[in-house]
Amino acid sequence: MNLNPIESEMIKMCSHKKNYEHPVNSCSCDTNVPRIAGFVIPCLLILLKKQPSHGYELMEKLEKLSFLDAVPNPGVVYRHLRNLEEEGMVESKLEPGSGGPARKIYSLSPEGEDYLKSWVVNIRNRKSLLDKFLAACESLDHEPEGE
Repeated sequence: MNLNPIESEMIKMCSHKKNYEHPVNSCSCDTNVPRIAGFVIPCLLILLKKQPSHGYELMEKLEKLSFLDAVPNPGVVYRHLRNLEEEGMVESKLEPGSGGPARKIYSLSPEGEDYLKSWVVNIRNRKSLLDKFLAACESLDHEPEGE
């Protein structure tokens, strides 16, 4: 069975997995919803704004965030860190490890702080739109039938 990436992700999200031929349309469970792609990026930025950290520390801190519903695997986190560093949002330096190899310590650059602020603005705007969407849906529940 050949699935496109969206269908594959929907199968992973859906606990029922009733119909693998048409996974997107086969389930109405509440886990069949899109996730916010890339949300780990602002989570990393906020953690680095609080304190410079190495990758393993960031993984531990991501697990403790109350607003992140799933912690990505380490490969995803390190890929985001590498990309953020290449884009100038994050800086790194090697520090000697305590009894082990040197560790790469990541910190937020001034450009990264601006990028975090733009995420905040974007999320605030998105939240406003989502609140309006929810209000519209809730008002449908209170309308008399036939309107």
